[in-house]
Amino acid sequence: MTRRAVVQGVGHYLPDRVVENSHFEATLDTSDAWIRERSGIERRHFAADDQATSDLAAFAAQAALDDAGMTADDIDLIIVATSTADMTFPSAATMVQNKLGMTRGFAFDVQAVCAGFVFALANADALIQSGQANTALVIGAETFSRIMDWTDRSTCVLFGDGAGALVLRAEDGQGTTDDRGILATDLNSDGRYRDLLYVDGGVATQNTGQLRMEGKEVFRHAVEKLAKTAHTALEKVGLGADDVDWVVPHQANIRIIQSTAKRLGVGMDRVVVTVQDHGNTSAASIPLALSVGKQRGQIKPGDLLVTEAIGGGLAWGSVILRW
Repeated sequence: MTRRAVVQGVGHYLPDRVVENSHFEATLDTSDAWIRERSGIERRHFAADDQATSDLAAFAAQAALDDAGMTADDIDLIIVATSTADMTFPSAATMVQNKLGMTRGFAFDVQAVCAGFVFALANADALIQSGQANTALVIGAETFSRIMDWTDRSTCVLFGDGAGALVLRAEDGQGTTDDRGILATDLNSDGRYRDLLYVDGGVATQNTGQLRMEGKEVFRHAVEKLAKTAHTALEKVGLGADDVDWVVPHQANIRIIQSTAKRLGVGMDRVVVTVQDHGNTSAASIPLALSVGKQRGQIKPGDLLVTEAIGGGLAWGSVILRW
């Protein structure tokens, strides 16, 4: 028998405020057509002034628990992937733990920017495999609208706020790729590329800072590294692109998604795309896409999924799981 971390439920939350591309036309040299053509994004959601990242995370977590038919009392572990935690400390995860009324188990944050959810899933899988936890809430949540430079048209039109969550539970499998649950992970980082995507603030500067990005370079690294990490993870369990039912990528840019799918050898008819409706929500984008993909009827029990993401650091990785 092999202990597997199996998905029991999925959910997401998007703030009520919807911001269409046309919103930016009054203050920036941009247009709805320009944004759509270069990113595929049509709209995004922004958190209300009184909403913090932990609030969005808690809403998504509750939706995932409801989908799983479970309560917070059933959960041993919470991991929140975020780069926009409410405070320097304590962690957003402990705040979510409190909001859910959970007084047992343990909770912590993971910070790998847009790759955060992949890193969080890998951590949850390891903790479940080791027996440290039997159940886990893995959440990606962001309020990137709080760190945007609204004068920079190359970045501020790309990002949005939101949250998504998975409930995982330990189950015994046969040790084959037919098992449900997480089958393989692949994580990478390279700090030489830190200046390609970063926030120019923090404890050292004593201010929050704003997001800065070298878009062309990030695009180049993304296409190359995302396809490679997905292939590597598949090879770990002896699978290939033909075995994949759905690729659920980080929803950053439709051109990155299309180029990566082409390199993987997977048609766009097997790629879950949601970027048009919420923009780049960083660590939240993969669980958001998983939740929407299930709602649409695309993702079904037994499907083999590849998730992959890249973010500041640079940090990137992938997870292979059977739904």
